[in-house]
Amino acid sequence: MSGKKAWWPELLGAPATAAAMKIGQDRPDLAIEVLPPGAPIQLGFNPERVRLFIDDSGNVMYVPIVGY
Repeated sequence: MSGKKAWWPELLGAPATAAAMKIGQDRPDLAIEVLPPGAPIQLGFNPERVRLFIDDSGNVMYVPIVGY
């Protein structure tokens, strides 16, 4: 990843909007997907994406990691 930020543990539990904004500031080259509970996902690694899995309250459930 050549020195670019690849994960955001500090966003665990953060509101989805704030988390997406932070990731967008750090890595404007990435597509950000916000996924509510039960949302269908396409499997596979994509180095141009980061997913925000959120809970029913709209908070980030898992550490966002590039590609997964």
